[in-house]
Amino acid sequence: MAEKRDYYEVLGVSRNATDEEIKKAYRKKAIQYHPDKNPGNKEAEEKFKEAAEAYDVLSNKDKRAKYDQFGHAGLDGQAGPDFSGGFGNLNDILRDLFGGGFGGGFGGFGGFSGFGSDDSQRQQGGQRVYKGRDIRVRVQLTLEEIAKGAEKDIQIERNVPCPDCNGKGAKSSSDIRTCPSCKGTGQIKRVVNSFFGQTVTYSTCQQCNGEGKIVTNPCHTCAGTGLVRKKETVRVRIPAGVEDGMQLTMRGQGHCAKNNGINGDLLIVINEIEHPEIKRDGNNLVYTKIISVPEAVMGATVEIPCLDGKYSVKVEPGTQSGSVIRLKGKGLPTVNGYGTGDMYVKLVVWIPKKLSREDKELMGRLASSENFKPNPTKEDRNFFDRLRDMF
Repeated sequence: MAEKRDYYEVLGVSRNATDEEIKKAYRKKAIQYHPDKNPGNKEAEEKFKEAAEAYDVLSNKDKRAKYDQFGHAGLDGQAGPDFSGGFGNLNDILRDLFGGGFGGGFGGFGGFSGFGSDDSQRQQGGQRVYKGRDIRVRVQLTLEEIAKGAEKDIQIERNVPCPDCNGKGAKSSSDIRTCPSCKGTGQIKRVVNSFFGQTVTYSTCQQCNGEGKIVTNPCHTCAGTGLVRKKETVRVRIPAGVEDGMQLTMRGQGHCAKNNGINGDLLIVINEIEHPEIKRDGNNLVYTKIISVPEAVMGATVEIPCLDGKYSVKVEPGTQSGSVIRLKGKGLPTVNGYGTGDMYVKLVVWIPKKLSREDKELMGRLASSENFKPNPTKEDRNFFDRLRDMF
């Protein structure tokens, strides 16, 4: 008995290959060596079995861990799919493994057209399963609403099942019959014998358009589509802390799909309305408070507008222009609920441009005072250095 080859070597992948890389490698081998494409070729059949066995092990987390540690001996007969019932056609095998649709004309085995699904429809069990389109709307929020979270009623227009035919597309179930061409599978199988052997192809049934059924008496309200347009109001709960441009998703609240398919999603894009006074910096807020020279010199209590109301803040005597006061926890919450930002109040000293005669005389007397001559301490210099670095 021949010694088994290394499973990673069989699929042509490295030992640290991802699940997606392993799947992609097996898909390539399955297409290359499947017996439908290589009728009568025993070597190809063996390579197909070998690739299927390798994929069976490497795509299973537990089996792969045992194989990586102990090799073939660690599997103890657990490796390999059962082919006792035959191979099945290539479409069925690939569909079961990877999903997706196989209609069209790719070579001569199953009309392969891709392994994924698109936004409108996909193949499943031979018949089409439709997916409704997504709906994207924009919601405008103030900073106050973002701080607390909000509920918004959104007007949308979407496809919904027809009320007259309950989404069937026909007035009565008797008006829907199985397609005689594809026998309800949605696909036409063709077998061609040639000099090179037997070739099997699968293509979308043209009579039923791949749906597997035919409507003989369409509903007049929806013209047989099973869907009608309807305006609806959807209530959206928006969590606190969202940011401008962020997109929220409500699953299944988009357009309904025909034939009881998969509904699309409702995508809510956040538009943040700029606050007239408060600026946002991530979860922190920034506010500039202008104070007078006497307030900066002698100290004062000033009022600061926060998102949850106004707060009184003490300005210490001798406050320099550009000083920043931190109000802890007065910023915005994070979307995931962990932590809250702060508000930073920047104090700017207002220097008047016009002075009366009395003001000038007063400022003249102050200018001669030793207390008004610049004499910054080490702490003051450090503050000015930090302020300079900010700009």
